[in-house]
Amino acid sequence: MAMATLFRISVLLLLLCTAKAANDSGAETEAEALIRWKSTLINATSLSSWSIVNSTCCWFGVTCDAAGHVTELDLGNAGLNGTLDALYSAAFQNLTMINLSTNSLVGTIPANISMLHTLTVLDLSYNYLVGAIPTNISMLVALTVLDLSGNNFTGAIPYQLSKLPMLAMLDLGDNHLTNPEYAMFFTPMPCLESLYLYDNHLNGTFPEFILNSTSFRMEYLDLSGNTFSGPIPDSLPEMAPNLRLLNLSNNGFHGSIPHSLSRLQKLQELYLYRNNLTGGIPEELGNLTSLEVMHLSRNRLVGSLPPSFARMQQISFFVIQSNYISGTIPSEMFSNWTKLEEFDVSDNMLTGSIPSLISNCTLLLYLVLFNNKFTGSIPVEMGNLERLLEVDMSHNRLTGKIPLNICSASLLYLAISDNHLEGELPECLWGLKDLQFMDLSSNAFSGEVPTSSNYESSLKSLHLSNNNLSGCFPTILKNLKNLAVLDLGHNKISGVIPSWIGETNPSLRILRLRSNLFYGSIPWQLPKLFHLQLLDLAENNFTGPIPTSFANLSSMQLETRDEMSCSIGLYDIYRFHRTPYYIDIIWKGTEYTFQEKHECMIGIDLSSNSLSGEIPSELTNLRGLQFLNMSRNVLYGGIPNDIGNLKVVESLDLSWNRLSGPIPPRISNLTSLSKLNLSNNLLSGEIPTGNQLQTLDDTSIYGNNLGLCGFPLKISCSNNSSSTTTLEGVKERHQELETLWLYCSVTAGTIFSFWLWFGALFFCNSWRFAFFSRIDVMQQKVMQNMKHI
Repeated sequence: MAMATLFRISVLLLLLCTAKAANDSGAETEAEALIRWKSTLINATSLSSWSIVNSTCCWFGVTCDAAGHVTELDLGNAGLNGTLDALYSAAFQNLTMINLSTNSLVGTIPANISMLHTLTVLDLSYNYLVGAIPTNISMLVALTVLDLSGNNFTGAIPYQLSKLPMLAMLDLGDNHLTNPEYAMFFTPMPCLESLYLYDNHLNGTFPEFILNSTSFRMEYLDLSGNTFSGPIPDSLPEMAPNLRLLNLSNNGFHGSIPHSLSRLQKLQELYLYRNNLTGGIPEELGNLTSLEVMHLSRNRLVGSLPPSFARMQQISFFVIQSNYISGTIPSEMFSNWTKLEEFDVSDNMLTGSIPSLISNCTLLLYLVLFNNKFTGSIPVEMGNLERLLEVDMSHNRLTGKIPLNICSASLLYLAISDNHLEGELPECLWGLKDLQFMDLSSNAFSGEVPTSSNYESSLKSLHLSNNNLSGCFPTILKNLKNLAVLDLGHNKISGVIPSWIGETNPSLRILRLRSNLFYGSIPWQLPKLFHLQLLDLAENNFTGPIPTSFANLSSMQLETRDEMSCSIGLYDIYRFHRTPYYIDIIWKGTEYTFQEKHECMIGIDLSSNSLSGEIPSELTNLRGLQFLNMSRNVLYGGIPNDIGNLKVVESLDLSWNRLSGPIPPRISNLTSLSKLNLSNNLLSGEIPTGNQLQTLDDTSIYGNNLGLCGFPLKISCSNNSSSTTTLEGVKERHQELETLWLYCSVTAGTIFSFWLWFGALFFCNSWRFAFFSRIDVMQQKVMQNMKHI
């Protein structure tokens, strides 16, 4: 009896201890599970509060219920680096939300995550997760939000996801997913409101499972950035009448825009850009009175802008660039579009004038009209648009002057190039302290570049080329401390380059003064522009030697460079519809357009001046040069022996000078060379061979150098052609040239003297009378002497 009693007491104590242990282990197990996962992460400094000494409910990113159980794990953008492998624990019986978005998590989604049956939100977006999406995620039957976007998931989209009965938002965008293997079994999701499949590898026609849905509550549909093709189905409004966002951009949809889309009365955002859509813009779309965004750019749309669009009074973003839209802009559109913030109709075939009613759009930030056929003047009413940040009217047929009140806006970007504008540049333009980009090139502006007292300019890029500007080098540049690009080419600006440019504009990366009337020597202070990438001083009247200080152009010394060192730093001020700035240069003998963000161009062009002296050997320190043009000057002496240091140079032009001596053998080290011109000099000796030179077989490269021999010329070299024979040939050539110059000088002097006297007699009556009177007197004396004989 005593033994039985003792056994019962022992069992009771064991049960009590077990119950207490179970009780104690509940909260501890959650904490321990989280700390165990933390231990697998790398440098998880944001989780420093995760410690047993602290209450779990006080940990960073942890939310508990009233009973102290963990319900939410919100660690978005917490700097986490590691895997999900150790995250699951059976202790998580109340966990409803996991947000680990925007971290650096790697690896795959572990299969056991499907055992967290209480989850309603799972957000693993924007990490570095890989592999296939586990099919057993479909076991998380309570899920309402599943966001796996911005990772590197591959394989087919699991059709089992369609079996999640409560799912309202599914985002699988920005991965490498393909079509579901069993798309025909993709059952409708009755609660789905948002479906994002953008930027994957999906193809085929418009997804059938969307069109076949019988209980569709879809409000947000994004299929952009795939390779879907075929027409946009007319039945879409019947299947998804509640759509607020429809994004089919960046695909291969073709055919016309369905008129039926006008029945989507709740539609707020419509993105159809970058497809192959044809036909006109349906007038019925004017019935979309809730529409805020219409983006139809980069298709093949034709016809005109429907006046019915004036009914879309909520519109704030209207972009139809790069189509074939013609006709005029209906003025009534601007009458009602009082919420408009961006209007981009660039790269179309629009005509007529810019409506003055644009002044009603007082919220307008971006006005982009470039590359159309607009005529007339710039509306003075634009001065009412005080919020304007970007104006681009380039490549049109606008006339008149720049209205002064355009300076009332807060502009960042102003481009009115390639029009027919005239007059002087308004001084107020330099008072726009926030302006970063100004392009007024290819117009008919005249007069001097005005000065200004504004010393707070933010201007980074200034393009005034191809005008009729005159005067001296603009002193306004002293105020432009942030200037990276200066293009004054093809004007009538004269005088010298001031020495202060090297100190007042230290950020300059592109300096283009081509085809002006500049004279004097190139200032030695110019190489203080340490960031200079492109220097174009061609077709001026510069004299004197090339400064040896060019060797200090440190940005031209690097053979290799990354994208950051190439960038001018202007791209951040452009909207996505804008192209990077461009500038024309003479590259490999032809005009070439250099664009930021596309390539890195490093070069010097000093051609067509009157520069003299020898080529400084220090130039060979500029190992990053891609092109060097010093042709059509009066340079003499030899080609620097270390010319082979310019290993990345692609174009080298030293033609039409007085260079003499042999071509340095090290020129064969120019392995990137594709354009070479050494013609019309006094070079001698055997032409070097090897490497890239063997591909340059055009004889004109070395033309009019009578002392040269060897490939590709048909003049063979003797054994000592590089010494005695060549030197004698050069001496004979020099003697021939000197004799030719003597004959030319005597002939020119005789002709000049004759026409000087004859012109004076012809145009001056008194001189002519005196001359012929003197002739008469001499004739009389001769006749008298003959009589005496």
